[in-house]
Amino acid sequence: MERYSRQVLFSPIGEEGQAQISQKHVLIVGVGALGSVSAELLTRAGIGKLTIVDRDYVDVTNLQRQLLYSEQDVKEKLPKAIAAKRRLQAINQDVMIEAHVIDAFDPQLVSILEQGVDVMIDGTDNFETRFYINDLAVKYNIPWIYGSCVSSFGVSFPIIPNETPCFRCLINHLPSYQMTCDTVGIISPTVQMVASYQTAEVLKILVGAKEIRNSVVVFDLWKNDHHFLKAGKLKNAQCPTCGEHRTYPALQEKSSADVLCGRDTVQIRHSEPFHLAKMVQQMKASGHHVQYNDYLIITELEGYRTVLFKDGRMLIHGTKDMLKARSLYQKYFA
Repeated sequence: MERYSRQVLFSPIGEEGQAQISQKHVLIVGVGALGSVSAELLTRAGIGKLTIVDRDYVDVTNLQRQLLYSEQDVKEKLPKAIAAKRRLQAINQDVMIEAHVIDAFDPQLVSILEQGVDVMIDGTDNFETRFYINDLAVKYNIPWIYGSCVSSFGVSFPIIPNETPCFRCLINHLPSYQMTCDTVGIISPTVQMVASYQTAEVLKILVGAKEIRNSVVVFDLWKNDHHFLKAGKLKNAQCPTCGEHRTYPALQEKSSADVLCGRDTVQIRHSEPFHLAKMVQQMKASGHHVQYNDYLIITELEGYRTVLFKDGRMLIHGTKDMLKARSLYQKYFA
């Protein structure tokens, strides 16, 4: 307990709360900017089990704001989930850390939820995935903490199934900045602020605190603006996710391709896992230059850097054109 003595001295947590934290399981979907900060904060706080899910690998452009990663991770082309696990275990070996190099839409995510998760944290970068997480969270009655950031703007809200509005209820009431990190960038302090709000709500939930925030926090760090928008009345009885007649629309259909936020990249989901060792042999035999490790293959196809993951996903860098990306996929891998 000495390790957490300063946290124990914080009376809303105390020894009882610390004991509760050490028995809880948190799932973070996406360990990029927001997810990597939350993962480190929870690991240092002594969470019992932390499961991290991420579909991407470490790129040099991540190092400006994604605190878990190093230049060595970039050189090794490590998947973020694997690099994050390695760093987190070096921080606190008492925390059980489970890493999955998968997309959020992989069936494994549902299996993780069915095994028991106390809270989910949103570390994603697109609305399609957030709607999917939202529907899963409501269906399985698991609290999740929404967070997003771009430029110097940040937003966060804790979503408690059957109590607060869900993400689908909120979406038309959230501020719309018409910006992405791909067009206007982002500063690291914005990430830290949103992740801190997210992690604080997680700790409250884990220790059974009554002070769960019932408002959407919206801020602009650069312009010194900070607002709390009351959300209680936004719960919609007709919402197809959390209303009276629930159909969970985001669980019905999942796209096989999407454009990654902040990356000139399209992701394609293959119908089955890739057999990396066999594919490396085939590519070398056909004259392709390949880099590879136990988790992925990197090659170039018709001028586009292409990454193949073991779970059957394919990233095509250098384009946002899904038709072009699909044509490369069909030509080489379908």
